[in-house]
Amino acid sequence: MELSKEPLHTQEAFVSHATHANAALTPRARLKLARLIVDHGWKPARAVERYDVSWRTAKKWADRYRAEGPPGMVDRSSAPRQEPNRTPAPVVRKIVHLRWKQRLGPVEIGDRLGMPSSTVHAVLVRCRLNRLSHIDRATGEPIRRYEHEKPGDLIHVDVKKLGRVPDGGGWRYVGRKQGNRNRAATPDLPRNRWRNPLTGTCYLLPATCYLHTVIDDHSRVAYVEAHDDETKETATEVLRNAVAWFADRGVTVQRVISDNGSCYKSNLWKQTCSDLGITPKKTRPYRPQTNGKSERFQRTLAEGWAFKKFYNSE
Repeated sequence: MELSKEPLHTQEAFVSHATHANAALTPRARLKLARLIVDHGWKPARAVERYDVSWRTAKKWADRYRAEGPPGMVDRSSAPRQEPNRTPAPVVRKIVHLRWKQRLGPVEIGDRLGMPSSTVHAVLVRCRLNRLSHIDRATGEPIRRYEHEKPGDLIHVDVKKLGRVPDGGGWRYVGRKQGNRNRAATPDLPRNRWRNPLTGTCYLLPATCYLHTVIDDHSRVAYVEAHDDETKETATEVLRNAVAWFADRGVTVQRVISDNGSCYKSNLWKQTCSDLGITPKKTRPYRPQTNGKSERFQRTLAEGWAFKKFYNSE
């Protein structure tokens, strides 16, 4: 008995998943096998000889074809449909609450709830709370990450302070003793009242380099300028230069977010943002995570450039 000559589009419509490399039957072959047995009355023994599969396999696809039709021929997930030993939802909520609010580990949580620590750990992994770095240290809530849809929707601005490098190199590479000698021998470094050279990062210290960083929220493209101060005039100049730099690359800046530094709270900053058509935004006080993209980029600057190699002068 031959198969009916009906169009194959009815068979192809449900074939949406590729089978593994060692599969004996593709979804189309399963459908043909099932139709031989169900629609054309072939005995399973004759059908399995034609397709070189076991009798049990043929029966499985025939039964599934009777129950579901052609859509039943695709692969199914191997995950169990019922998990009688799964941790109940109320217990999961208690585990998550203790983890969020009290930062307890699996052993302590298991002791409080009277359950194995391995079960608690499995629940924490499933809820992505197995590491404290996945939750906020201050509130215990899961870290909420955000990213704007288009470049220019939001830019982050901040200032990174770096001590100037004395002639001959700083103490990080040459050691404290030689570093002090290099500072003392550098002629243009400012000095305190005891005539000791200043190379730290004190506020408005002439021996400090201020890196004004501007980073796009969506693309992470960064713009940096090095200056001798972090005054409002310098900050607004950097903003104008950065907006023009992004505009040359086809990006229109819509918003800017900064911390609550004095240069960003000035009327000059607000007026500059207004002139550029930018909406200024501020981070929550004592909450640097809101401006985390800029903070992380500054860390990259320090590790990948400022302290990456030896510099023998500023």
